[in-house]
Amino acid sequence: MTEELEQILSQLTQPDNAVIQQATAQLKQAFKEPAIIPALCTVMSGSQNPQIRQSAAVMLRLRVKKHWKKISPNDRESLKAVVLQAFMQETEHTVQHSLSQLCAVMVKHETPDRWPALLQLLNQATKSTNSQDRKIGLLLLNKVIESNPEAFKPHYSELLQLLSTVLQDLNNPTALYYCILTITAITGYTGTDEIKLMRSIIPSLIVALKHLIKADQDQASEAMEVFIELMEIEVSIIIPHVTHIVHFCLEVGSNTALNDSLRVKALSCIIFLIKLKSKTVLKLKLLNPILQAIFPILIAAPPPGEQDPEDEEDDSGDGADSDNPKHCAAQMIDTMALHMPPEQLFKHLIPLTQGCLTSENPYQKKGGLMCLAVLAEGCADHIRTKMLSSVLQTVCQSLSDSNQVVRSAALFALGQFSEHLQPEVSKYCAELMPLLLGYLSSLNEAKVGHVTKAFYALENFMENLGADIEPYLPTLMETMLSALNNTDNLKIKELAVSAIGAIANAAKELLVPYFPPIIESLKGFLTTTTEEMRSLQTQSLDTLSVLARTIGKDVFSPLAAECIQLGLNLTDTIDDPDLRRCTYSLYSAVSTVNPECLTPHLTAITTVMLLALKSNEGITAHLEEDKTFVLLDEDDGDDQEEEADKATEDFLEDEPETEIHDVAGFSVENAYIDEKEDACDALGEIAFNTGAAFQPFLESSFQQVYEMKDFPHEDVRRAALGAMGQFCRAQHKVWTENPTDANHQALLELLDVVLPCFLETVRTDRERQVVMGVLETMNSVIKSCKGEVFKNPSRLKEVCNVIRDVLGKKVACQGGGHDEADDEDQQAEYDAMLQEFAGEGIPLLASSVPADKFAPFLNDLLPPIMSKAKSSCTVADRSFSVGTIGEILQALVSVSGGRGLAGRLSNRLLPVLVAGVKDSDAEVRNNSVFGLGSLAEAAGPIIVSDYPMMLSVFSNLLTKESDLRVIDNLCAALCRMIMSNVDAVPLEQVVPALVARLPLKEDLEENKTVYKCLAMLYKHSPVLVVKLMKPIVAAFSHVVDNKDVDRETQSSLVVLMRAFAQNHAADFQAAVSSLPAEKQAKLSAAASAS
Repeated sequence: MTEELEQILSQLTQPDNAVIQQATAQLKQAFKEPAIIPALCTVMSGSQNPQIRQSAAVMLRLRVKKHWKKISPNDRESLKAVVLQAFMQETEHTVQHSLSQLCAVMVKHETPDRWPALLQLLNQATKSTNSQDRKIGLLLLNKVIESNPEAFKPHYSELLQLLSTVLQDLNNPTALYYCILTITAITGYTGTDEIKLMRSIIPSLIVALKHLIKADQDQASEAMEVFIELMEIEVSIIIPHVTHIVHFCLEVGSNTALNDSLRVKALSCIIFLIKLKSKTVLKLKLLNPILQAIFPILIAAPPPGEQDPEDEEDDSGDGADSDNPKHCAAQMIDTMALHMPPEQLFKHLIPLTQGCLTSENPYQKKGGLMCLAVLAEGCADHIRTKMLSSVLQTVCQSLSDSNQVVRSAALFALGQFSEHLQPEVSKYCAELMPLLLGYLSSLNEAKVGHVTKAFYALENFMENLGADIEPYLPTLMETMLSALNNTDNLKIKELAVSAIGAIANAAKELLVPYFPPIIESLKGFLTTTTEEMRSLQTQSLDTLSVLARTIGKDVFSPLAAECIQLGLNLTDTIDDPDLRRCTYSLYSAVSTVNPECLTPHLTAITTVMLLALKSNEGITAHLEEDKTFVLLDEDDGDDQEEEADKATEDFLEDEPETEIHDVAGFSVENAYIDEKEDACDALGEIAFNTGAAFQPFLESSFQQVYEMKDFPHEDVRRAALGAMGQFCRAQHKVWTENPTDANHQALLELLDVVLPCFLETVRTDRERQVVMGVLETMNSVIKSCKGEVFKNPSRLKEVCNVIRDVLGKKVACQGGGHDEADDEDQQAEYDAMLQEFAGEGIPLLASSVPADKFAPFLNDLLPPIMSKAKSSCTVADRSFSVGTIGEILQALVSVSGGRGLAGRLSNRLLPVLVAGVKDSDAEVRNNSVFGLGSLAEAAGPIIVSDYPMMLSVFSNLLTKESDLRVIDNLCAALCRMIMSNVDAVPLEQVVPALVARLPLKEDLEENKTVYKCLAMLYKHSPVLVVKLMKPIVAAFSHVVDNKDVDRETQSSLVVLMRAFAQNHAADFQAAVSSLPAEKQAKLSAAASAS
């Protein structure tokens, strides 16, 4: 059979298709013979043709991989002997590589101890005096260990001693390469015994990498993965060597003679370290050396005659070319901003940035602007409160710089500021909008790459303007509609469509007059099927979704059914993950306006989305090493016919040495990952909005989304967990509308699956963004489902413990609580934000369970909250602390036993809130005033003895407060005190002072409290109220018919007004007639309306 087999394998290498097909058929037959294994062994060790030897090794590997158990014990033993013998006598590297992979697959089935000859060979070869033997010995060692690292655990100590020796073999770079890959492979399995040994080899590892860099930069780049692996899995090994590693990586990253991918890998190692151990970096005083090294990279000019990728004309703005050292340097500063306390970062960074911004060199200016831009997300509070006007001034000056490189960087910075520094940035509207509109006026002459950046800045800035966009609408819409109708450039059309979405987010119903022409254009784009229209269509769907959510139900509803049909037609005719993803968002948006329209299509819509979640497309294709040999996957090749041709085209290419880390692979994946994320988001929202109609699809949707909760990509995990929360809220809504036992049971079962997932994720997920998302989702579930969440007796304790652990920085994404000494008052803003999400759950718990049940847990949770009110804490922390206390007290107002609990807490909370009323920051004062009012309302008569002190604090504040929101909250707090204990308040002094501050200017929600109080006072002390009729009626005229005041408040106010008109006609008439005519008309219309 051997000769026949060799003959078949050689035919497979012929360039003739017919020959290959015939050989494939013969090979399938041969594989049914029991003698196939010995025959392959003979060919593998005896053929004269290296290509055929390699084919035989690959065939055997596939056979072993799938069917080891079916191979007879005799064949197994002879295979073990033959493969080692073949390996030792082989001279061709490609064949050695395939043989080492065959051994690796066998080790998966046969533990090393059952294959002593393998251990013996490894021992001899790796210690041989012949450098060639050592090299191939290390190749084999690397492959067998990578395939089954755990099986070698008993040999780790001995192995590490061997690897430590190999690292000294500096003239044998290939040996160094395999040696370092092997260290990387066992890192995840090292126990305490090996950690010391591992630690001791780090210095030699760095020296070895330096030599490997000289020999082969690509191999060195791959070998540097060892640092990332050590940091991620066993960071304690490298802690003593952090300084050494950082300096080595900076040296590689700064060396312009090396290739970009190696420099990027070195800088990425430092980025990873900052993300994982920012406190260590600060403690070892590495921040300054890192910044000193990366700034020259950030501000480097490109080689003469070239441009940075993002400044090239064809840059589409999608950041695809992100793998260069300059981009990495900016990403490092971004990571610092997200993971370090702003005070410490800015101390070192600002002098460097200022130096760049004042330079005449455009690339230095660009570097300075890029640096400011990437700080905006992580240090938003710091920039907003301490330096906003100066950085905006810098950006405005740079927007009119003579050099386009500088202008582009300024536009990017402005876009980042607009996204992250809200609401303060919007206050600079008058300065910035004219500059941005200036860019658009020259739309047709400008270069597309530059226009893209202008649109990015404009969109982010406009999106948050709200009604302040009104004066600019005519100019903006004229520009956008003209771009849609007149330009031939598809990219500009796409930018204009996207900008209309941003304008709609701000303008909402102000956009109605422009709605018909917008819709006409979008429909036109969405009904063509040509390939080049694809990204314009994707953008059109996105903008349509925004319009559905913003333009108003009455305007959009007539189009809802047509939009769904458009989406379904597109996904029927075009197979594109981006396009599908945008149809999901469209269905989701329509469900907020007109859920009934979706009902007939739910089967079609959920089918597509669940398929997207199930699909492995774009994820596994790259890792499926053996897809070339599909024909041998099954015992019988019968149903594999059609696979054969595909399989044999590149039959003899064994997979390449490197694992698949290619960037191209990821770009394919991203579209599919985004599709999964959007499918989860949409399923959750549609389930909630369509309610009972979604019931038939709830179970299948839940199961599929549940599968995604451990997905490797964090955005998909976050979206899946978010959707699970939405399913709980949807089921709760169905039960409330139709309170059957079955609906109730389904809700409780769902909560019993979902809450443990949430709690587990908060404890164990390493990504802060996922944990924040889950805390937010858990809060919304508790808010909707209230007591049902806690029907399970252990649940309240579990939720409280998780909140306590986040507040105590003990969960995985905070470093797991075993970090170095923590400077409590200084932390990264994102770490503080994470704690805020946890803190927001406490008032929701307080309003969901009886106070006596919650009291012991609240006692544990209050100290970490109160500790953030200290004057040394940041404004954000102080505001969060007193705000949370206020919300907890407000929650206690409406639960059983709440009054007693609030009374018992008053001695602990009063001093914190009174100190907060005197804070220098308006938001802290505002939250403290709200907290004191809520304390009065919740504790009732129990705190009457504190009224004189509270009134005196308020009276002092009222005389000097200038912030309108604080004054509004002061009025509401006084009202809460009056309603809670009317006899304890000197009404003659307090009420006139209160009425004089009406109408409320900023916090219109508190109108509810104020008018409820006035109605009560009218019953209690009518004389006093009638005396103040004039200012009260004047205040009424601002509230009646005000769309920002809820209907309930307006109707209670009308009742009060009618009582005035009936019982005190003359006073009321006098008060009304002193108002301007339009206000008079408003009041009389309201009074006469039913």
